[in-house]
Amino acid sequence: MRRFVGLNFALLLMALFATGAWAAPPGYYKDQKVVYHNDGGGPDNATYFRKMLNNLKNHVAALGKNHVQIRVVDHGDGVIMLQMAKTDEKLAQLIDARKAEGIEFLICQNTLDERNIDWHTLYGVNKEDLVPSGVAELARLQLMGFVYIHP
Repeated sequence: MRRFVGLNFALLLMALFATGAWAAPPGYYKDQKVVYHNDGGGPDNATYFRKMLNNLKNHVAALGKNHVQIRVVDHGDGVIMLQMAKTDEKLAQLIDARKAEGIEFLICQNTLDERNIDWHTLYGVNKEDLVPSGVAELARLQLMGFVYIHP
C-alpha cells in the first residue's frame, strides 16, 4: 500500500511539473539582474552549452521577460559556443531564442586576442558585444547589482 501511495504521489508531482501547474505564484520572484559566467564545460562543451541555454530559458520563464535582465559573459572556452554555433544549427537557434528573450551575450576581447579569433567568425556577434576583459566584466556587473551565476 505504501508503494502504491508513493507511486501515485510521484505521478501527481510529475503531472504538476509537466502541466506548469507547479509554477510560482505571480509576484513570488522580484525583478532580477543576473550575470551568467560561461567559461565552457569541457570535455563535453556541447552538452554544457545546451544545458546553460536551457537554464537561461527557464530563468526568463520563471520571472517573465520584463522582470529579468540577464547578461552572459563568454570567455576562455565559453567562446567555443559561438564558434560551434556557426555549424550547429540547433545551437544557433537556441542562442537566437535566448537573444529574443532579451538576454545579452558579452564576449571577452582578451580571449579573442589570446586565441587569435576574429570576432567576425563567431556566431551572432556584433562589435557592441565585445568587452575588454571577461573577468573584469563579471566584477563590473556584480558591482552594478547583477547576481553572479556559474552553471
